[in-house]
Amino acid sequence: MNIVVKISEQKLFLYKNDKIFKTYSISSSKYGEGNEENSFKTPIGKHIICEKIGGNAKIGSIFISRKNKNEIAKINYSYKNLSDKKDIITSRILRLEGLEIGKNKGFFNDKLIDTKKRYVYIHGTSEEFAIGKKVSKGCIRMKNKDIIKLFDSITNNINVNIIL
Repeated sequence: MNIVVKISEQKLFLYKNDKIFKTYSISSSKYGEGNEENSFKTPIGKHIICEKIGGNAKIGSIFISRKNKNEIAKINYSYKNLSDKKDIITSRILRLEGLEIGKNKGFFNDKLIDTKKRYVYIHGTSEEFAIGKKVSKGCIRMKNKDIIKLFDSITNNINVNIIL
């Protein structure tokens, strides 16, 4: 299995035996694509899932600094019901690690471009109404039911290619 995130389509494709097995809608960064630290951009290139976090968490569980706070987020299915504009991480976290030195791993021109050290994830969101739009602060957001399904169907070290 492997994953391809296609930014232009705001889709995540899970491949099995070189065929699309499942397609999910996602949201990438409202700041665009890039690998620079503090840019809040979605990193591009080849990655792996280096860590899976939250396997036993309830749907909608809030995570801060990769720790379950044992609180359930209010999931907003409509912009009209938006109670806050925080980038809340919910349900599950798939932590990304870049594989391309000088592109999404390590440094480039003395600037940190490392996806793992930037703490970029694929994760659930409390803002499900915005899935399909570029609204995140760098991470790949998914609907809570979708991130749980994806989480349960993959292992660590699965390849993730984020492309335009």
